[in-house]
Amino acid sequence: MSTERDSETTFEEDSQPNDEVVPYSDDETEDELEDQGPEVEPTQNRVNREVEERRETLKKDCSWQVKANDRSFHEQPHFMNTKFFCIKESKYASNAIKTYKYNAFTFLPMNLFEQFKRAANFYFLVLLILQAIPQITTLAWYTTLVPLLLVLGITAIKDLVDDVARHKMDNEVNNRTCEVIKDGRFKVTKWKEIQVGDVIRLRKNDFIPADILLLSSSEPNSLCYVETAELDGETNLKFKMALETTHQYLQKENSLATFDGFIECEEPNNRLDKFTGTLFWRNTSFSLDADKILLRGCVIRNTDFCHGLVIFAGADTKIMKNSGKTRFKRTKIDYLMNYMVYTIFVLLSLISAGLAIGHAYWEAQVGNYSWYLYDGEDFSPSYRGFLNFWGYIIVLNTMVPISLYVSVEVIRLGQSYFINWDLQMYYFEKDTPAKARTTTLNEQLGQIHYIFSDKTGTLTQNIMTFKKCCINGKIYGDHRDASQHNHSKIEQVDFSWNTYADGKLAFYDHYLIEQIQSGKEPEVRQFFFLLAICHTVMVDRIDGQLNYQAASPDEGALVSAARDFGFAFLARTQNTITISEMGTERTYTVLAILDFNSDRKRMSIIVRTPEGNIRLYCKGADTVIYERLHRMNPTKQETQDALDVFANETLRTLCLCYKEIEENEFEEWNKKFMAASVASTNRDEALDKVYEEIEKDLILLGATAIEDKLQDGVPETISKLAKADIKIWVLTGDKKETAENIGFACELLTEETTICYGEDINALLNTRIENQRNKGGVYAKFVPQVQEPFFPPGGNRALIITGSWLNEILLEKKTKTSKILKLKFPRTEEERRMRTQSKRRLEAKKEQRQKNFVDLACECSAVICCRVTPKQKAMVVDLVKRYKKAITLAIGDGANDVNMIKTAHIGVGISGQEGMQAVMSSDYSFAQFRYLQRLLLVHGRWSYIRMCKFLRYFFYKNFAFTLVHFWYSFFNGYSAQTAYEDWFITLYNVLYSSLPVLLMGLLDQDVSDKLSLRFPGLYVVGQRDLLFNYKRFFVSLLHGVLTSMILFFIPLGAYLQTVGQDGEAPSDYQSFAVTIASALVITVNFQIGLDTSYWTFVNAFSIFGSIALYFGIMFDLHSAGIHVLFPSAFKFTGTASNALRQPYIWLTIILTVAVCLLPVVAIRFLSMTIWPSESDKGDQSVPALGVAQVPGGMRLYGAQGTASNALRQPYIWLTIILTVAVCLLPVVAIRFLSMTIWPSESDKIQKHRKRLKAEEQWKRRPYVFRRGMSSRRSAYAFSHQRGYADLISTGRSIRKKRSPLDAIIADGTAEYRRTVES
Repeated sequence: MSTERDSETTFEEDSQPNDEVVPYSDDETEDELEDQGPEVEPTQNRVNREVEERRETLKKDCSWQVKANDRSFHEQPHFMNTKFFCIKESKYASNAIKTYKYNAFTFLPMNLFEQFKRAANFYFLVLLILQAIPQITTLAWYTTLVPLLLVLGITAIKDLVDDVARHKMDNEVNNRTCEVIKDGRFKVTKWKEIQVGDVIRLRKNDFIPADILLLSSSEPNSLCYVETAELDGETNLKFKMALETTHQYLQKENSLATFDGFIECEEPNNRLDKFTGTLFWRNTSFSLDADKILLRGCVIRNTDFCHGLVIFAGADTKIMKNSGKTRFKRTKIDYLMNYMVYTIFVLLSLISAGLAIGHAYWEAQVGNYSWYLYDGEDFSPSYRGFLNFWGYIIVLNTMVPISLYVSVEVIRLGQSYFINWDLQMYYFEKDTPAKARTTTLNEQLGQIHYIFSDKTGTLTQNIMTFKKCCINGKIYGDHRDASQHNHSKIEQVDFSWNTYADGKLAFYDHYLIEQIQSGKEPEVRQFFFLLAICHTVMVDRIDGQLNYQAASPDEGALVSAARDFGFAFLARTQNTITISEMGTERTYTVLAILDFNSDRKRMSIIVRTPEGNIRLYCKGADTVIYERLHRMNPTKQETQDALDVFANETLRTLCLCYKEIEENEFEEWNKKFMAASVASTNRDEALDKVYEEIEKDLILLGATAIEDKLQDGVPETISKLAKADIKIWVLTGDKKETAENIGFACELLTEETTICYGEDINALLNTRIENQRNKGGVYAKFVPQVQEPFFPPGGNRALIITGSWLNEILLEKKTKTSKILKLKFPRTEEERRMRTQSKRRLEAKKEQRQKNFVDLACECSAVICCRVTPKQKAMVVDLVKRYKKAITLAIGDGANDVNMIKTAHIGVGISGQEGMQAVMSSDYSFAQFRYLQRLLLVHGRWSYIRMCKFLRYFFYKNFAFTLVHFWYSFFNGYSAQTAYEDWFITLYNVLYSSLPVLLMGLLDQDVSDKLSLRFPGLYVVGQRDLLFNYKRFFVSLLHGVLTSMILFFIPLGAYLQTVGQDGEAPSDYQSFAVTIASALVITVNFQIGLDTSYWTFVNAFSIFGSIALYFGIMFDLHSAGIHVLFPSAFKFTGTASNALRQPYIWLTIILTVAVCLLPVVAIRFLSMTIWPSESDKGDQSVPALGVAQVPGGMRLYGAQGTASNALRQPYIWLTIILTVAVCLLPVVAIRFLSMTIWPSESDKIQKHRKRLKAEEQWKRRPYVFRRGMSSRRSAYAFSHQRGYADLISTGRSIRKKRSPLDAIIADGTAEYRRTVES
């Protein structure tokens, strides 16, 4: 099958990926890639192209212009960009960093604007406006205004606190100081006042405030050593070097003040390893590259002072450009919750529309013919239905819970504080607590599927430790005494005999010390002498102590080990190096240093001894050293066996060797070396060739074994997370061998693991693509695709892939433009169409390839990506998010992890040795990787369970509360009259039912933290979304509907045939409303008692306190005193005291509560007994201290203190109340059924008591005296806005047409006679 390729762009498939190199820079341009591969073309064409490209490059890339010591230059009009209408600002950013969102003037309008972008808040704003319209309002305006102000206020305060913290952080950075030339002298200036073109002075251990061109320093040749931990996560030092011209002329203050150099360079970008520019000074141009640039975020080390010219400032610096786009992160539950709120909106609209239609029909059939319902408005039934639609939108607005969002924020804030306060995540050694840097993602911690981890500083301590060695074929480093006897327990070696020892090395082989001190084997001393002399470590003295600064942690560990064993590196100059050999100082002349690189995998040094001998010392990887050994090496095999032993122990190894060199041989080689050093072209290749000539016929001394020390608890943490079905991928910039060793050390990889590499994966993906292409025929779309696994079932597989192979496999290699068909515009329409189709095919191929790779990688138990760039790390995370729809977590500690941290759903920063850049960009931070298991398995799982319980209960209680209005509508002519008092509606979600659910969302635990860690399998409920989904939502909806039915119809049935103690029927509207409200408050608060798994005093107090608070406030609101003060706002005067003194009403409330809760208790008991969850099993498997458990999960206490133990449990009291209710329930039910189905004569009369009494009252309306008038004061006297509901519910208003007054009297008398006779 022919492969179609794009005519304009092609993938570079001719080169094999290199496992040793980091791929292209993230921002390489098309032109840069074109220059990498020269093409065969005519000479004249090449000359013309080079001239044109040079002109284009200068125009495109070098458009950033900087003038030293001239701020006015950068304020010229052509450097200004239009920001907003006529407002312009310079394209040169100031050095101030701004991460805050608000200031004193913008906080209120911007915050309100952001809050009203939330659908629920905007909905309630519209609702408040509707309630201000008299024709449609059915509730007082304060019922919506009070909760809305509370929600907006709490959210605004939270946002304000967060933004104040950002202001403080920004001020801390922006107010740092350094020295800047002003008015011809260096003056101390704040960072935020630095501008492009300023000349600054930095001193040792200073942070670099901006991207600057190094001009000079205190070191020879203006070298400057910097630590780049904030950029790439590496603590080793790197050096920068100034131009020879600036080094020579710009050392003094006056010369720096008069410096007027002009720089043209590339625009600000995120390429940390590249810089292109030119310095024009003194009528000469000087080329600039990345080796002359000091980047913001680095720290000056081992350099007393340096001078630099600011090129990029503030947001234009590479560290800021490389931080990636800040993404607004929201949890999966957030999205689901929003969809559910939209579902409620739809239900609310449908219900309101249905009830409005019902009202229009009722008005046409009844209302228009009932003269006593006339309200003075001649509206048509359809228009009245339209008004009632908005009336029901207002009445039923609590279906959309306004307090939901603020309650969620309060719970998240509390859970964040619990993480901050967790002492088991506090790292004592560095006084570093865990920190929740965001409050919006806590429950998502309980739903993680994939963890993407950096290696250096995250899994490891980034501290290399000398553990073992092999010298002359013998292994040293085991636990043994000076007589070579092994001991399992032996004291650590005492290095006090060595004055230079730092005392940090823990070594237990006393025999090696005895060999060094005795000098019996000269190879042993030669071994450590090689470690002390063959390196590029810098040394300085601090308080008389040697302090090493190494280019890599490995090298530092080896030099420090040589120092402890008696061979201390003391000092070096450009041509000499001084060593203390067992207390004797000797200085050697350095003739050449053959430096390390990733291709050579070794470094060598050639020195002349004080005796005049020339010797080469070399250390490197065993694969390259063994190729260059002399064939007569007697310990070759023994050393190889030792290397295998070290590799099995996951130690990092290096081979050491040396060579004697004759004087004439060195002279001849040195000439070639000097010639290669000054070669103008292909200098690196020429040097490598010269190095090869001298690095041969080497004599093997032995091998070192260094432990890349893992952080404490890393293997255990990875094991527990794996049992929780969380997969861990390691993404690192380290070499493949190093990453693989760490994989074995942290037990991601085992001996049983089958490892697949890049070439294996590429072959599998190519085969899968061919199979998919062959199956993609005409009928493919009618046949469902079956996802076949890449590997046979069974077996443990891991994937190790390098960044180069990753680009090859994912078709992410940079494209280069074909010179043959490089056209700005297609020539014909056909060509344009073909080009578009070709691009679409390439995109489809790329997408399919990426999806296949993700599927393949997810079949592996572990994935390690090495030699990857920060952009590739983020790309891998994004692929898993996109194609697996899985929740991801990224954890790292360096600036090179920032992009990955921001891309993942949750980012975690390790506050370790590699700076704070990752922490500043993270959502959560702590000091050790092992704390991740507690963050996820304890805090994450608890937060998820709490939030799910909270949401289910919140929706339930609001449905139960609101839908009572729905049932009431069928008895009031669909008139949008409320079933409760207005103040009860206002305070229900704010006071009466808010605190218990908040405390459950903050404190509830299904099992303890120890059990959560002991049984990681409990975590899977969050991964599978088992506790909150649409099914659970509709179960809560159904539960709320049933509860609302019970709350309405049981009191309604109880009131139908009731006579109070005073002979009056307590079935007036206000008493009915109080009964339903009381039953509702008790039911929803007891319901949360049943939902609570972890009882505390606070929970119990909140439940019973909410009920007591309801009754206390209700009696106050129904008092005569408050009515006198506010007669129009408080109309239920005396209702509570009159109604709640009737025992029958209390029995009705108890019955209603029991019927609501009894099915819940039964279902809960059956589910825990027959279908127990994993947490139920875990809770029952570990008995509490001092408590015996029986098979049912019940706990039996001892005989002492039974009453006090049992009756202090709130659940026991709920059980007692429910037991009493169940005992009375059959009696009440039978009594109710008998009165309804088989009524006695008195029951029949009582059944029609309201209508007959009302008829009698109407007939005797002229008389003042009424028989049976109760002494209680009726609240109806103050209900001026009500009155229709009682007429409708008694049926007296159901007339076909308006009747004369005489006819009504006659019909009433006849009806009474028929009733008595029957």
